Amino acid sequence: MRIFRTKQALQSYLDELREAKQRVALVPTMGALHEGHLTLVKEAQQIADVVVCSIFVNPTQFNDPGDLERYPRPEENDLQLLQTIHCDIAFMPTVEEMYPETEEPWHLDLGSLEKVWEGEKRPGHFQGVTQIVYKLFSLVEPDVACFGQKDFQQIMVIQRLIELKKLSVVLHICPTVRNEKGLALSSRNMRLSAEGKHKALALYRSLRHIERYFEVRNLNTLRTEALDILHQEGEIDVEYLAICETRSLQEVDQIEPRKKHVALLVAWIEGVRLIDNMLLD
Repeated sequence: MRIFRTKQALQSYLDELREAKQRVALVPTMGALHEGHLTLVKEAQQIADVVVCSIFVNPTQFNDPGDLERYPRPEENDLQLLQTIHCDIAFMPTVEEMYPETEEPWHLDLGSLEKVWEGEKRPGHFQGVTQIVYKLFSLVEPDVACFGQKDFQQIMVIQRLIELKKLSVVLHICPTVRNEKGLALSSRNMRLSAEGKHKALALYRSLRHIERYFEVRNLNTLRTEALDILHQEGEIDVEYLAICETRSLQEVDQIEPRKKHVALLVAWIEGVRLIDNMLLD
């Protein structure tokens, strides 16, 4: 595995690969890698000749400086994990490398996607996400980029970025990776106790309940039942639980024919913010 820390070095190497007509996939991450990330890399290996995994804790998408400071950065372990699955390239730049002093102001018109759910709860978050993803797309020029379904709103935002900037990259969405009990894998899980991880299983149970009865129950009733499942566990603070149309992420109270739907859930356990979702159609 090759490790690059500067844009110039990575670009020079990728230029050689493109001359050889190699198909390139990008897997953007913020490190603290787990099986979910590794699954993205493995899937990318099936659809491309060369896989670039970027590891960069992007400061512009954090609203809370404390959250940025606490974010885990186990660099050595991350590299070992990537080597075990034979990832081709790890790109690990510094903040100064990705955000030079001459940085131009960034703003993208994300429409209503920036005003609901994560957009409303974390103002400016998706501007930071699109800013760094656009930088990576421009640098790597991937044929395909792999993202996990767990951050569903982020995927819709990146699709909007691709459309607005008229990029040729194809977005490949990989299903959420869960442990054997259903907990969505996340770097934030590292901050949960064993009891906290057990409580977090209620998130999956509530989403599965919505999925199971989606086509046969009133949606408002279904949402109430799913909230009851969460509240029965105790010490789970639900930030939001919504059933939405997938593209706009506007909440719906009845199924819209010929449209797709998703259940979005964010909850706090032991001071850790957990995010999950379930495609319903």
